[in-house]
Amino acid sequence: MQNILDNATVLSVGENDKKALRMAIEETLDAILASIKDDSAFSGMNPYALRAEVEKLGFLSEEGTGWEETLESVKKTILPNMLFTWSSQYMPHLHSPALIESIAAELIISVYNNSMDSWDQSPVATEIEEAMIHGLCRLFGYGEDSGGTFTSGGSQSNMSALIALRDRYIERNLSWDVKKKGLPYDYNKLRIYTSEIAHFSFQKSAHILGLGYDSVVLLPIDDKARIDAGKAREIIMRDKENGYMPFLIVATAGTTDFGSIDDIASLHAIADECGAFLHVDAAYGSGLMMSDRYRERLGDISAADSITVDFHKMFLLPISCSAILVKDRTILDCFLIHADYLNREEDEEDGYINLVGKSMQTTRRFDALKVYMSFRMRGRHGFGKIMDRAVENASYFYSRLIADGDFFAPVKPELSSVVFAHRSGDDSNKAIRRKLLERGTVIGQTVYQGRVMLKFTLLNPHLTHERIDSLIDEIKKLAE
Repeated sequence: MQNILDNATVLSVGENDKKALRMAIEETLDAILASIKDDSAFSGMNPYALRAEVEKLGFLSEEGTGWEETLESVKKTILPNMLFTWSSQYMPHLHSPALIESIAAELIISVYNNSMDSWDQSPVATEIEEAMIHGLCRLFGYGEDSGGTFTSGGSQSNMSALIALRDRYIERNLSWDVKKKGLPYDYNKLRIYTSEIAHFSFQKSAHILGLGYDSVVLLPIDDKARIDAGKAREIIMRDKENGYMPFLIVATAGTTDFGSIDDIASLHAIADECGAFLHVDAAYGSGLMMSDRYRERLGDISAADSITVDFHKMFLLPISCSAILVKDRTILDCFLIHADYLNREEDEEDGYINLVGKSMQTTRRFDALKVYMSFRMRGRHGFGKIMDRAVENASYFYSRLIADGDFFAPVKPELSSVVFAHRSGDDSNKAIRRKLLERGTVIGQTVYQGRVMLKFTLLNPHLTHERIDSLIDEIKKLAE
C-alpha cells in the first residue's frame, strides 16, 4: 500500500490515485484523533524548546522521504504541539473551534480546488456564493439593490468597505474618479472615525491606501466601552467646520477585547448630518443575528452602508471565511477591471458571473461552501443555540467575578468576551497567564486604562459552568 501513495501525484480517474487519496486522508485523520488525549489546549512547551524541535525537521531534502516518514514526523513533532482550538481550555482570542460539517466542507474545497475569480473556474461554486451573499443581505436587512463578496477575513472586509466608500464619497463630493486618476490633491483632508478600541485594521488599511494613520480619528468610549456618541459628534462636526472631509464613520458590533456594541442608530444620525457613510464592523457580533434572545443588541444594523461579517468567529467555521455586504452593490464596481483572459465582457453579457469584478482578490477559495453546508445542516435555530450558549457563559463568568472581591471586571459583556484582572497586580496577572499556558490552558491578555488585564473569549459550545468555576479557582490559587 505504501507504494500507492509514494507514486501518486494528483487525483485522477485512476483507481490507484483514488486509493492514494483515501489512504492519505484516513491515515491523517487517525493521526489527528490519536493526538487528542485530554482536554488540554496546548502541550505547554516553551518557544525555545519548540523551535529546536522544528529545526530538527529540516527544510528540503534532495530526495523525498516518502509518505510514511513524512507523516511520522508530523505525528511526532507537529500534531502534539498544535493549538487544540476545540479544547474548552482555549479561550484567548476570537479564534473558534470548527463545526464538524465545516471541516468536511474544507475537504471538498481542497479536493476540487476551484478558484472563485471566473465562472469557468468555479461554475456551481460561483452560483452558491452568489446565493449565499443574497441570503446574507436579506438576513441583515438589506434590499434588492444590495450585494457583497466573500473575503479572507474581517481585515480584508473592512479594507474593501473603506476603499469602496472612499471612492464613492470622492466621486460624489469632489467629482473625481479615484479609480482612473488616483487620489485628489487634497486627499489628506479625508477622515475616518472609529472607536479608540476598534480593530487595528482601519489604521493598517489607511496606511496601505496612502491616507496614513492620521486620517483615522479614534473616538472616546463610555463606561460600557462603546463610542460616546455625544463626544463623537462634537469631534466630527468640529473637523468638518475646520475643512476636513469626514467620509466614513465606523461602528463596531463587537470590539475585539470587550465585545462591546456601538450605538448604530446614534452614529447613523451623525453620518447623515455630516454627509459621511456608515460602516459596521460586525466581524465578531454578526453571529447575534441568529439569536432570537440577543439579536436586538445589534440595533438596526441595516442602517449601515456596509457590514463586515465573519464566519470564523462566533459562527464556528474554519479560517478563513468572511464577507463584506453593501447596501448598494454598485459601490463594489471600484474593483472591476476587465481582462481578456479572465472576465470577458461578452461572457458576462451571456449570463456568466465572474466574481473577480467585485473582489480585492483574484484567486480565492470556495469558502461559501462552509456557510452553505453549516446553514443547511443546523438552520437559524441551531446557530441560535450556539450563540446563546456563548453569551450566557460570558454572563455567568462575569457574575462570578463581580461577586468575588479578588477580581476586577470593568465592563459587563454583551457578547462572549470577559476582560478581568486579579487584584494581586499587573505582574501577578502576567504570571498567571504564563502559568496557565504551561499547564495547557490558553487565555488572553490585554490592557484597560493602563492596567494589565486577563481575557476569556468563550466561543466553545462545550464549555460548562463547572469548567468556568474550576478556572476561577485555579487562577485564585496561582495568584497566591
